[in-house]
Amino acid sequence: MIADVLIQNADLVATCAGPGPRRGSAQREIGAMANATVAGFEGRIVFVGSRHDAAGAVTLAPNAQVIDAQGCTVVPGFVDPHTHLVFAGDRRDELRRRLAGASYAEIAAAGGGIVKSVAATRAATEQELVDGARPRLAEMLSLGTTTVEAKSGYGLDLESERRMLRAIRTLAAGQPIEITPTFMGAHEVPVEFRNRRADYVREVIDVMIPAIAAENLAEWCDVFCEHGVFTPDESRDILVAGQRHGMKARIHADELALSGGSRVAADVGARSADHLIFVDADHAGLLADHNVVATLLPSAAFFLKLGRYAPARTLIEQGAAVALATDLNPGGGFTTSMPFVMSLACFAMHLTLEEALIGATLNAAASIDRQNTIGSLEVGKQLDAVIVAGMLADLIRVGGPVIRQVLKRGRVVHTRIAG
Repeated sequence: MIADVLIQNADLVATCAGPGPRRGSAQREIGAMANATVAGFEGRIVFVGSRHDAAGAVTLAPNAQVIDAQGCTVVPGFVDPHTHLVFAGDRRDELRRRLAGASYAEIAAAGGGIVKSVAATRAATEQELVDGARPRLAEMLSLGTTTVEAKSGYGLDLESERRMLRAIRTLAAGQPIEITPTFMGAHEVPVEFRNRRADYVREVIDVMIPAIAAENLAEWCDVFCEHGVFTPDESRDILVAGQRHGMKARIHADELALSGGSRVAADVGARSADHLIFVDADHAGLLADHNVVATLLPSAAFFLKLGRYAPARTLIEQGAAVALATDLNPGGGFTTSMPFVMSLACFAMHLTLEEALIGATLNAAASIDRQNTIGSLEVGKQLDAVIVAGMLADLIRVGGPVIRQVLKRGRVVHTRIAG
């Protein structure tokens, strides 16, 4: 076979190969191969195996790029399946208030939280939203992320939500990271509808969803199912309306209480239920039975100082596929780093390193229905890869400059500057 890129001499290649998503004990199987080679052609993987076998199987094309990965570990490109990438305004003052003891609810009651981001985002132009998000994407890329999900939800009116999704579309076309867009008009009830929330639910269902679908701006529809935000019945109605218009369902569920989001996810056949800090064993089993990926966001619990994390071990024991994501956002997701999320998953949610890696790659890909094209290093899939300087465990050295190179579709899109 012909290859136009060759990664050779890797101490270890963690292929994460196999059908996705992984569940139970299978989430620990990373397909580790020592002294391995990965070859690609025109963006796709054509060979994964030993250096000896590669010598007889792979023919390099003229001008092929050969990458010496000696002393390195190669893993699939990270997939971040839950982000609020696009927003305007600055809520870092809320971080300082939280560190001084203020709660999420207290900050929101004082005019902070989502509504503060809504005011700033409504005032921003599409180009300002694009310009604000580009540095965040560049930072994600430098940390090994090659695919992200990106939500609207800081507009909460049709024009602002549409402007956010158009910005996401522009961003997807203008840099290496692959982006899948999510409509989240049901992120909060906007201030002008606080005394007529039913009218806002109808606005989302009858006006926003059809208009967003008509422009094909979103692959997914999401809703914040939580006490004080959207009820299970409202969430179900919104997600079903999205499905009628061709948007697949995902849901913010059981973040601040056991509020019914997991059951809604099961009822509507959502691909992913996210957060799940208060999910119990029965609802974890319900997610497993209905093939809903449990996407966990430990960095949100960390930055919001919630005092607890999603019960990842319970979810795995009940047979749910566990994925990881950053929850990048302006108020409670102050990280772009999937390696940091993996560290929290290991040390705060008690995952093994192998389970965390699958959660950040193959299972994260399954959370956005990309498990057949990304999330593992297998013949036929996109050559999205991260070259780690050192051992696999070096990935969870918080702040360590361990990402040496990042490849997207077989092209080197980031190289760490030594020094």
